[in-house]
Amino acid sequence: MYKKIMVAIDDSETAQDALEKAENIAHSYNAALCIVHAVNSEDIADKQAGADLLKRAESSVNALSIETRLLQAEDEFGLTGTGTATSDSIAAAVNEWGADLLVVGTANRRGLERFVVGSVAEQLVAKVEASILLVRPK
Repeated sequence: MYKKIMVAIDDSETAQDALEKAENIAHSYNAALCIVHAVNSEDIADKQAGADLLKRAESSVNALSIETRLLQAEDEFGLTGTGTATSDSIAAAVNEWGADLLVVGTANRRGLERFVVGSVAEQLVAKVEASILLVRPK
């Protein structure tokens, strides 16, 4: 059913849970796995931290076919922290790579915090054509 599974990660525990679920699904379907992380900064230290996160994630996964991608999230109009740039970069990567399934952890924000900060996972549901598995915090 799934041939190409993409998982979007950050440094949260929920992202680690999403990575484990993506790995299990990849094994079940003998699918390729692509791990992505988006950075919202041109800062070299932020990019290096993102690359290190991807390297740790890749070394923790035992999949037949695996690749990683560090995505550059471009904020529009100087609006940072809304998650729009992050969701746009992940959605573009899903389409470019041709993923059948996107696995992503949710922050489980509620109320005003969700309204102000936004939800990358919620934005992805509206932007991505592939199936999406949302992993909630434990």
